[in-house]
Amino acid sequence: MAEARQAVGFQFSVTHDGNLNINFDREVLKLIYHAVERGYKKRFARLLNSLHNGIFPFGPYILIGNTLVLTVLHLAGLDFFFGITQTILQGLNFQGVLWLVSCLVSAILGSLLTVSVVRFLLRLLFSYTGWIYMSRDQLRNPPILIKLWMLIIKGLISIRLIGKEISPGHAMLRSYQGALPSLPLPSVQDTISRYLESVTPILSPEELREMKALAEDFKESLGPRLQKYLWIKKLWSDNYVSDWWEEYVYLRGRLPLMINSNYYAVDAIFNQPTTNQSARAANVIHSAFSFRRLLQKQAPAPLMVQQFIPMCSNQYERTFNTTRVPGEVADTLVHYDDSTHVVVAYKGRYYRVGCYHEGRLLDPAEIQYQIRGILNDKIHEDDGERLLGVMTASNRTIWAKFRSDFCCLGVNKNSLKVIDTAAFVVVLDDYDYDYNPEDPSQLNHFGRMMLHGKGHDRWFDKSFCLIVGQNGRVGLNAEHSWADAPVVGHLWEYILVNDSQVLGYDGNGNCKGVVCTPPPSAIKLRWMFPTEAINVMEKSLTIAEAMIDDLDLYILPFFKFGKGAAKKCNLSPDAFIQLSLQLTYFRNAGQFCQTYEACMTRLFRDGRTETVRPCTNEAAAWVRAMDDPNKDNQAKLDLLKLACAKHQKSYQDCMTGKGVDRHLFCLYVVSKYLEEKSPFLEKVLSEPWRLSTSQTAVRGEFLDIRKYPDLISCGGGFGPVADDGYGVSYIIIGEDRIFFHVSSKKSCPTTSSSRFAEMLGQSLTDVKNLFDDSK
Repeated sequence: MAEARQAVGFQFSVTHDGNLNINFDREVLKLIYHAVERGYKKRFARLLNSLHNGIFPFGPYILIGNTLVLTVLHLAGLDFFFGITQTILQGLNFQGVLWLVSCLVSAILGSLLTVSVVRFLLRLLFSYTGWIYMSRDQLRNPPILIKLWMLIIKGLISIRLIGKEISPGHAMLRSYQGALPSLPLPSVQDTISRYLESVTPILSPEELREMKALAEDFKESLGPRLQKYLWIKKLWSDNYVSDWWEEYVYLRGRLPLMINSNYYAVDAIFNQPTTNQSARAANVIHSAFSFRRLLQKQAPAPLMVQQFIPMCSNQYERTFNTTRVPGEVADTLVHYDDSTHVVVAYKGRYYRVGCYHEGRLLDPAEIQYQIRGILNDKIHEDDGERLLGVMTASNRTIWAKFRSDFCCLGVNKNSLKVIDTAAFVVVLDDYDYDYNPEDPSQLNHFGRMMLHGKGHDRWFDKSFCLIVGQNGRVGLNAEHSWADAPVVGHLWEYILVNDSQVLGYDGNGNCKGVVCTPPPSAIKLRWMFPTEAINVMEKSLTIAEAMIDDLDLYILPFFKFGKGAAKKCNLSPDAFIQLSLQLTYFRNAGQFCQTYEACMTRLFRDGRTETVRPCTNEAAAWVRAMDDPNKDNQAKLDLLKLACAKHQKSYQDCMTGKGVDRHLFCLYVVSKYLEEKSPFLEKVLSEPWRLSTSQTAVRGEFLDIRKYPDLISCGGGFGPVADDGYGVSYIIIGEDRIFFHVSSKKSCPTTSSSRFAEMLGQSLTDVKNLFDDSK
């Protein structure tokens, strides 16, 4: 075994005559050397990246040139800093070399001060968010002050162009982090006003009066006091929401991650480059490591709005080498600086697969050689090993206790550490999943397997798991606490494009290339579980299977029209879909409900999400009018346009820090710290989200989506948030494709995912027909 070989790689002994006899294995020492070399290279690369980002928007050459110019000016007796530098230098009375060095040091400090001033100015400029409320036509021909604001920003971020080092569109991933503003804190008055407006169409008149009374009491009594403490937190933190959101919403949650928290993504279903499982697995593994290498170099461009307003990139840090470790009260996110291996799960067995050899990332053909060895391995799993994954799908406290009782000693401790430290986990399923337009159940099965598998054959704690079917189809399951879906979507988009368009396959469906020297074989992880531990796993499996059986998932491919039709109607595609969802829910349930739509707040440092509340008064008025025979088409169109404008305004408010829910959530956390009871906050936060929605963004950074829509994933989804509600995820691909992933619970007699999806298709058609009929 490889472990035994490494254990005896270095030995020494003392002979009878007192001489020291040393034996060592050159291969083991070579491995150690390459590990140390790789570590120092990574540290040096991080240092260079930090220096580059720290002086952005200046480049190294410009900074050096600026320093030399200032040095010469100081030596000549000139001073751009109001004579302060010259006064200090003359007061020190340095002569000769000391005078030269002091001028150089002062010039360096002056250059760094210039950088700080420019970055501070950028932060002030980025703090202005009025542009987001302007239409595209207004942005093309903005007012003079807005045009001046744009020109100043573009001028500042183009400083590096002077030295022709790097263009604004190709800034490093984290270049703008130090220039991003902090998330603004709205007033209690504004938040409560927006909240009361958002629940007006949902609550009965009696409930609304009660809520207004609670809100008024909170606003006059406890609210201002809680707000003061929140102001203090805002002043001392980069983002007053994100750390509490991660801890209390995710890490302190005790429910199983499976279905309740983790989400999934599926393959590009119109493109199947190979049916060879080992080859597809090798290519996606290699592609994932290639993306990690890009992140380490910070090569991907930061996401920009209107091509000159950056978004926060901090969430990318924990994409790889990250695991969520369960705790009895709260979990912990553990991120490792580096990892050169993945863990592959196949038929209840776990293997360590090294993906680097002598400091080099293995080629896809070499990784396929290792995967093929796993598929052909006839070894039996250890007792309890097949069921171990179900503990990551269990209640978090139970899983924490299981780890401390059965996984902290011997081989179990070593094997679990291999999984925790892996770059990510790869699951090789021994069954197929696919897409057939004539059989919708196949795509539904595909989505279900990505979301939960069999309950015991996924490792839900890792930042993400790559899943490869027996027929070469791939998917992904992601843990939610470390980042939001757009980051995972960026990774997934790169993997799929790189897999088929860059790496490719030979005529037999195998990875391209020849294996000259076979790489080290995969190492089977060993486990020893007593009967008591196996009983706990079997009990957890029963609970997990009950959760799986209760999930109702339906994926609707909607190809009648897409965002192209919404644009022709002069409507926002997102508003078009969100209002169709409101119409569908009302037709399905006969009433409105509190609706959640995720919106990014990454215009601000460490921003994550805010909740858009699409069920507005304007949306409710339009929905009621749609099935009212007394309303003509023009009246319905007018109401629809008002509802879309209101939705777009709400979305813009949330993007710019004027949302409702994160502010109320943080006030609630402060009240708990102060042990103050707030009936208003408790009632607000106890209301269920019966319709939870999210759009999967298509970035299109690695290919032209208009030319190659078949290479884009058809999105992914998540489980329902409420027992009697729906979870709806959707992705808009090109001009005429939308995929909806609808989830609910079978145990609820009033919900049906397939019925909701079919009614949604009809709602979308009805909205489009309004415009067609008017023409």
